[in-house]
Amino acid sequence: MFETDALRLLVTVADTGSFTAAAIQLNYTQSAVSRRIGTLEQQAGGPLFERLPRGVRLNPAGQALHRHAVDVLERLSRAQQELTVIHAGHGGMLRVGAFATANISLLPAALREFRRARPEVEIVAVEGRSATLMERLAAGALDLAVVSDYPSGLPSAEGTTTTALLKDELFVALHHEHPLAEADSVNLRDLRDEAWIQDAYGDRPTMLADACARAGFTPRKIIRIAEWTGKFGYVAAGLGVALVPSLATWAIPPELALRRLADPPLRRTVHMALPAVPLPAALKLGELLRGAAG
Repeated sequence: MFETDALRLLVTVADTGSFTAAAIQLNYTQSAVSRRIGTLEQQAGGPLFERLPRGVRLNPAGQALHRHAVDVLERLSRAQQELTVIHAGHGGMLRVGAFATANISLLPAALREFRRARPEVEIVAVEGRSATLMERLAAGALDLAVVSDYPSGLPSAEGTTTTALLKDELFVALHHEHPLAEADSVNLRDLRDEAWIQDAYGDRPTMLADACARAGFTPRKIIRIAEWTGKFGYVAAGLGVALVPSLATWAIPPELALRRLADPPLRRTVHMALPAVPLPAALKLGELLRGAAG
């Protein structure tokens, strides 16, 4: 394997046409240049230069290695430049994950400001459940994650840190003609006979299962709809009711009425998670997330 310094020396000798001139340019001794070129020729399996009365020039083998050396050195130079801007937080890629309702307004608001502040950074955004996002963060597949602690607690992952961003209250969404749509607040138990619009129930902890258990009942019927637009559509059609985090209220259609719960109110905490040694760009986005949450 050829060393980078040896390839750089090869290129300099070829450009100057002289061991002595290359030594002066690189601050080597002439004998050191001769030795290192000799070692490089041994590694290459034969001579790379023609020794002339005045200087040297590449032979065919040297010309072949010179082409590759120039390519390698240019690639390394570009890599160094790219790493410099990444470490400065002004370039490269930033991989961001968030749970579904954080992608409705919280994260997009922060990313809008981030794009203005760091237009050279490429954002790759993914959506997932909090536990999955923390696993990906710990595995090095994400640079920042927005996660929630409700209903099964804040997921933990080795080598990560978390910071609370905001308290997210849960509301109940009703059709605007529902009998309780005009109430100041709603007792969850008064909705025990309703059909609930929910993406999952019973196979893992959910906000709805936890809330209903606290109110002392099990929902009569579950309509399994995963996406928030679909949930809102079903409620707007009068087919059921749904729990809605405050983060999602930005997307509520006018046919729906949002009412606070009185049983007592349910709240979750939204956190930002970072690796132990975060990228500068991730720290900048974290700053903007705190501003958006505030």
